[in-house]
Amino acid sequence: MSLSLRESVPDWAALRGRAITFASITVTESLNWVDDGCAEQLAHALDAGVHAGIRHLARQGGAVDQARHVVRAGAPLGAFAPGVLAPTLDARAAGIDDRFVKTWIKTLRGEAGIRRVLVQAEFEDWQHRFHPDKWADSDVVLWLVRRNGIPGRPGWFHSRLGLHQHSSRTLAPESALVYPFTLADVLL
Repeated sequence: MSLSLRESVPDWAALRGRAITFASITVTESLNWVDDGCAEQLAHALDAGVHAGIRHLARQGGAVDQARHVVRAGAPLGAFAPGVLAPTLDARAAGIDDRFVKTWIKTLRGEAGIRRVLVQAEFEDWQHRFHPDKWADSDVVLWLVRRNGIPGRPGWFHSRLGLHQHSSRTLAPESALVYPFTLADVLL
């Protein structure tokens, strides 16, 4: 599941009761924006047993500075601790390309001291804009957004494709693991 800007979940325990096991919460955007409510959402999710992690909404330009911004905002929240969902780069904005993604991943890894990273994009982006073979090593997991209602069966394949956002619900759109990926493959 992924939460967009300023969205909140009023009852994380109820979501966990619906078998939601992981969540990516938008914490940062571009070079300087941080969601004021993200710390509370992360804490409540983790308390409910949901493996929550942070998501960054990328904007064109400044990949190095954007990655550093994520680390500055995420480190005090425990976003790079073992057992949380790996940090997610939401690469759906116009102007984000393979070079940006590769630079962002490299910088985030160096600054945060982690390896695993998730990269989220729409079906059309994976088909036509991004070329993950240029930057997706064994610690990068691709997250495909295709609201086709078929959990874990997105209709597109890549060896690093591990997550499929399949629902179009406004609050708490649901995602599923893509075989052979397991929950351990998307956690730090």
